[in-house]
Amino acid sequence: MTSFGDLLGPAPTLLPGDDDAESALLNHADPKSVAAEHPSASIAWAALAEPALEAGEPVMAYAYARTGYHRGLDQLRRNGWKGFGAVPYSHEPNRGFLRAVAALARAAREIGETEEFERCLALLEDCDPKAAGELGLG
Repeated sequence: MTSFGDLLGPAPTLLPGDDDAESALLNHADPKSVAAEHPSASIAWAALAEPALEAGEPVMAYAYARTGYHRGLDQLRRNGWKGFGAVPYSHEPNRGFLRAVAALARAAREIGETEEFERCLALLEDCDPKAAGELGLG
């Protein structure tokens, strides 16, 4: 059984994370440097997208978040995800990807890309029904 009670669904995907990137960000390293040194770490791209949104730069945020989203999809697939199934927010290493999706949703909404906003919300719901709320979209 999956963590969300689906007897037929795949087991939740638990990403391994990127300890070096996560540690650098926790120690207040510049997110641009972290993304350059760890370009596959979704957490680094989310850490760039979120302040861009706060600064009123939705196009820049969109680009950063889209990169984090795609790098996260690559990592999910390498870890057995088939395009559906749980990616629990409660698992800390999954949060970089989920944060990138949430930032992409917010940036898409700000630039008027309604379909992308809705796709991102649906993806977050598929990954973890609690994720959108945890990430300020609920």
